[in-house]
Amino acid sequence: MNKPKMAAEKSASRVLVLLSQLERLNEEHKVSDNDAIRQITGKILHLIQTQEKTRKEVTSKGSGGMEVILSSLENTQDLQTTLNILAILNELLTVGGGRRTGVFVSKGGTAVLLHLLVSSSKDPPANEELMLHIHSLLGKVGLKDRKFGVKARLNGALNVTLNLVKHNLQNYKLLLPCLQVLRVYSSNLVNAVSLGKSGALEIMFEIIGPFSKKSTTLLKYVMSLLCVCSSGMNARRAVDRGHLPTLLAIYQDWHRNDTRHRHVVIRKSILGCIKNLTNIKLGRKAFIDANGMRILYNTSTECLSVRTLDPLVNTSSLIMRKCFPKNRLPLPTIKSVFHHLLPHIPAGGPVAQLYNQPPGVDDVVDESDENEATEVDTENDTEYEEDETGQKTQDLLTPKSDESPLELDSISISKRPEGTADPDLVCSLGRLVLDAGVNGDSVDGPQEEGGEQAVLEVPDTAALLPLHDPDLYLEMVKSTRSVPAYTEVAYPDYFGHVALNLREPILERVYGVQRTKIFQDIERLIHSSDILDKVVYDLDNQSCPVIDNGESLKFNSKFESGNLRKAVQVRKFEYDLILNSDINSNHYHQWFYFEVGNMRPGVRYRFNIINCEKSNSQFNYGMQVLMYSVQDAINGSPHWVRTGSDICYYKNHFSRSSIAAGGQKGKSYFTLTFTVTFQHKDDVCYFAYHYPYTYSMLKMHLQKLSALRTAQIYYRQDDLCETLGGNSCPLLTITAMPESSSNDHISQFKSRPVVFLSARVHPGETNSSWVMKGTLEFLMSCSPQAQSLRESYIFKIIPMLNPDGVINGNHRCSLSGEDLNRQWQSPNAELHPTIYHAKSLLQYLRATGRTPLVFCDYHGHSRKKNVFMYGCSIKETVWQTNVNTSTCELHEDLGYRTLPKLLSQMAPVFSLSSCSFVVERSKEATARVVVWREIGVQRSYTMESTLCGCDQGKYKGLQIGTSELEEMGAQFCLALLRLRRFTSPLELHNHNSHPLDTENDLIDTRSIPNITSPTTYVLEEDEPAFLEEVDYSAESNDENDPDLQDNHALPDPNSDSEFSRQDSLN
Repeated sequence: MNKPKMAAEKSASRVLVLLSQLERLNEEHKVSDNDAIRQITGKILHLIQTQEKTRKEVTSKGSGGMEVILSSLENTQDLQTTLNILAILNELLTVGGGRRTGVFVSKGGTAVLLHLLVSSSKDPPANEELMLHIHSLLGKVGLKDRKFGVKARLNGALNVTLNLVKHNLQNYKLLLPCLQVLRVYSSNLVNAVSLGKSGALEIMFEIIGPFSKKSTTLLKYVMSLLCVCSSGMNARRAVDRGHLPTLLAIYQDWHRNDTRHRHVVIRKSILGCIKNLTNIKLGRKAFIDANGMRILYNTSTECLSVRTLDPLVNTSSLIMRKCFPKNRLPLPTIKSVFHHLLPHIPAGGPVAQLYNQPPGVDDVVDESDENEATEVDTENDTEYEEDETGQKTQDLLTPKSDESPLELDSISISKRPEGTADPDLVCSLGRLVLDAGVNGDSVDGPQEEGGEQAVLEVPDTAALLPLHDPDLYLEMVKSTRSVPAYTEVAYPDYFGHVALNLREPILERVYGVQRTKIFQDIERLIHSSDILDKVVYDLDNQSCPVIDNGESLKFNSKFESGNLRKAVQVRKFEYDLILNSDINSNHYHQWFYFEVGNMRPGVRYRFNIINCEKSNSQFNYGMQVLMYSVQDAINGSPHWVRTGSDICYYKNHFSRSSIAAGGQKGKSYFTLTFTVTFQHKDDVCYFAYHYPYTYSMLKMHLQKLSALRTAQIYYRQDDLCETLGGNSCPLLTITAMPESSSNDHISQFKSRPVVFLSARVHPGETNSSWVMKGTLEFLMSCSPQAQSLRESYIFKIIPMLNPDGVINGNHRCSLSGEDLNRQWQSPNAELHPTIYHAKSLLQYLRATGRTPLVFCDYHGHSRKKNVFMYGCSIKETVWQTNVNTSTCELHEDLGYRTLPKLLSQMAPVFSLSSCSFVVERSKEATARVVVWREIGVQRSYTMESTLCGCDQGKYKGLQIGTSELEEMGAQFCLALLRLRRFTSPLELHNHNSHPLDTENDLIDTRSIPNITSPTTYVLEEDEPAFLEEVDYSAESNDENDPDLQDNHALPDPNSDSEFSRQDSLN
């Protein structure tokens, strides 16, 4: 070590003089000077202990005092001198130790102390006072020295300290600083493993024991050290030596005796050790064998009433969930119940991979120890949750087996004024049944037991639902083709839905509800004899009738857009529900739509959908499920209403096969749980993920809309193509009729810019259809604004890009088993006909000089609130990806931001701050990006609508309903009308040119903030922290960007041939 010279000043303080003398003696190295050095260090110690200014002088910059002290410590062989110097250092580093410790480390003090520790241990027995001083200093220094662990290991200090602990288990004065140092050592993973191999775990277990009020500080350090050393490679060693049952017994003892909860830290540390040991499969097995589930369940249950003990309850809950034996879903296969034969199966595609799997391999419980990151089970006051709205529901009577379907004409439908329904009517309801012999040829009506015709009294809602007609709906159903050949019609689709006038708020969750639900799940393992495990509905075994004693609920989902695969009665009033996979797939479980009957009024029923896949959901933040009561509808309230209490969404113990999880191991399914209290006896109730909107409903609406056509409206409906399932995909053309057949008017008619809209490429995003409904109703209305809009644009609209998926209750895919919104780059005419023809139509428009001015694909988003847009920007993508390109080299018109800006000014549900214009690599095959890149549409968007509600604007704090969604569709039209004012005539003629400066002026570029989010500069997490970290990426898996279809023999307003058709102008 360098021996600096101290400047001798006449005015030097006494401590500096003593340090100067000490420095001189260090250089002479005379044995006779030991007494002098001992005296000088003693005087320095006295001054430092009595005068604060001397501490500052010793460690002040340029004084050299720390170097002199360390040099003396390094050179001296005298024990008392060593003790004096160590005492000096302790004084210096104890008061104001942060900066001084940093100085000590920078001068090489750590190495000096470690060398002294090792050298002093070579001549046993080691001096206790010396070891005490050294370890006290190392405990302070280790926290400031980033390389402390490495230095200690290289100097051989680990075993020295560990041996001191081993031989001084009853010497608490020395034991405490040694444990502090071991804790710092073990913060280095290599050191922790080394200490475990050297027997640190066994030594720690000799120190800890049953409850004791003595030496609790010591026990805190022991448990802290044990937590660190019991992780990683040491966990197996600890489990093999039987320490896990010991920890459980110790925890029980502390729980039993710590009645005043003064030692929660120690109890939590014990749980921390148990948690580490159960990170490996061997530890989980040992935990189960030691009856750990029951022990932690019982102790946690006793802690629930004390809020301050939540850390113990949450950690216990995490351990129990982790150790809960992994099970596969109670299904014969995770493939969809239904299968549709494809024209061909591309080699290497998802369907080929799915059906090439050997039998029984598609859903294997993963026994891997590659645990995914476990979410923290902490409940806090910022969590949102659902309260019960007490929605009304009731029972549905299943038709008897000897009942034969009636012909459609035999149904007698009477319309009774609202509020005058016969209270006994619902008791006689059967199901609306299609003739199974001929797909869609006839429809049955309700029957009474004697087989006579029942009168189905439908609420007279014509004035409120101008586009709904039950008779017309049944006609539309007859021509709809489904893979399961559905033979029933759901009452809500038949009766119709009238939007509520009542606002439905986003509800805050009651504290601890998720924990309560998890504990109820754990009870299934502990009290297995209480579990009924009775299958009450099963699509996999339709030939085997379910034995019903009249006490169980009755379920059904065999109707258009229905999705429920299996229902298992777990307890008297609790049911596990399993959703069906998308057809030709083994995953995508989110959309549900099913019927429930035979319920008791006033009873709290718990429903658990146990095979959800997403890591989090808006059900954790105030969203409720939807329920439709047939009894209420007949009584004059045909509404889908938000309902349910105790709603939460959490990871469960059902293991996802790596085959269904994209090759990822250790994944689990998630549970959506909600509780409902039914209000009516003999009711039929339906539950849905979101407001259902079926393909037959679309056909009914389009037929009703066509009847609204006036002489001023050009409305044409064509079939874009036929789907894989044999259903037609409607394509609409809407604009204003030319004022006359004069050349000028025809020319003006042809020159209108095209707006291309599409929706429902993802079947489970029903909200997009309600937004589209609002758009279509506005376009077909007689208002001056609608007429002006029609005169401004030609609208090409595909209201449902995935009819087959919608019909068959899929969530995301078509019958090809693929996400159609990832097929836009190279769609296959046979497997993806709607995408193929939509893209062909867009290519045709471009080839004829009619490139759309605006392209917008309507979608739904399951993990964000409000309505927002995704667009495409080269510059913003470059900013995000940090590409080494100067932004001054990029010339990009800001016109892509105009429409979102206008919507934020006009639509109360629209949020500009949630919009993103970044083009991510994972989205390159979506409609939005392909239309932008290949077709050249600058204003190419995906418009996402929340499934939950709003956290800003007029509807802040409210769940979204169909009226708000339809309003959004109409506001989109108004925004397009305003967009025309900001678009130059040149751009209307050539959409690839730049707009006028007025459009740039609309958007203040100075307001663009610095980009900090990994996906979009405007995105921030719109929820508080929760049990599981929410992945609010700018474009989640919910982003769906379907769009258009092809020019499949499509008449166009721009072609003269179209006007030659007599029906097109009438």
